[in-house]
Amino acid sequence: MSIRPFRDIKRRKTKVINVGKVKVGGNNPITVQSMTNTLTTDIKATINQINEIHGEGADIVRVSCPDESSSKALKEIIKHVDVPIVADIHFHYKRAIEAAESGASCLRINPGNIGNINKIKEVIKAAQDNNCSIRVGVNAGSLEKDILEKYREPCPEALVESALRNIKILEDENFNNLKISVKSSDVFLSIKAYRQLSGVTDYPLHLGITEAGGFIPGSIKSSIGLGTLLLDGIGDTIRISLSDDPVEEVKIGNEILKSLNLRERGVKIISCPSCARQGFQVIETVKVLEKKLSHIKAPITLSIIGCVVNGPGEAAMTDIGITGGKKGNNMLYLSGVQSEKVLTTHMIEKIVSEVEKKASELEKK
Repeated sequence: MSIRPFRDIKRRKTKVINVGKVKVGGNNPITVQSMTNTLTTDIKATINQINEIHGEGADIVRVSCPDESSSKALKEIIKHVDVPIVADIHFHYKRAIEAAESGASCLRINPGNIGNINKIKEVIKAAQDNNCSIRVGVNAGSLEKDILEKYREPCPEALVESALRNIKILEDENFNNLKISVKSSDVFLSIKAYRQLSGVTDYPLHLGITEAGGFIPGSIKSSIGLGTLLLDGIGDTIRISLSDDPVEEVKIGNEILKSLNLRERGVKIISCPSCARQGFQVIETVKVLEKKLSHIKAPITLSIIGCVVNGPGEAAMTDIGITGGKKGNNMLYLSGVQSEKVLTTHMIEKIVSEVEKKASELEKK
């Protein structure tokens, strides 16, 4: 028995594009992305990081290609990973062509900084010839000079005008396999820009609060910004931008989607902040369980509540639950029903066993 969503989010209808084997947009699951921070020319390190990011639950991984050696290194890198790779390109059109020819599934470009129309046409042809999608990436920190002069500062209207201008460049060449982002480090600016853009185009939207900062402030800013938009039904793929390990970006992205019932992957832990009533050390227990259950991919809800005030009620709505009791006798619940008493000394081992058993059952269905 899993907790039922209080509110069903009605997602905005968008076109469907392919990023390699992953479909983005329409009714397809909202995907989570991250980006490597290794030197792309260090092929072994980049492969290892991509696989680590993918293993944590990323559906798509972006890799920076600042020079020819990097864009050509993609060919070898892609042989050793099983996740679509987006090549991050700025300024030099040849890097985009090389990345497409090396097997990138998508090119992240801003057509406005690629060069003249002939160079853009070459990039589009390379994308078409290699079944490669394109992300039009507009950023408040790098708007076109004439747009910035027109609006005097980055604002929602400026970001949307830039996005529509760049979309038209691609559409004029009959290229429609694209998604769009209008990012800013300002939460309110980003929300307004995405809301305006969603009203004038039906291309899939890539959500993000760019340069969000370190782990705690960046996670909070991203949760507020992306959560607000996702509640509005806006967004088809997301990236959390943190000054931290890319794996942490994936964790936060998945948690945002899980908290909105937009994604079912892994164990969702409902736990109390603990107090003097707790029958066991809740905080340490949750930390240990997060590590021991990180390998579980099946969607399972688990409640860890230190006392009987809210414990039975939460356990009634989760697949597995534990409620703290007196003298180390804690009650285990399975599918909302009392199962047995478990001593604190054996509690973590028992919970892990029950979660793994539940995961095995779900995987067989």
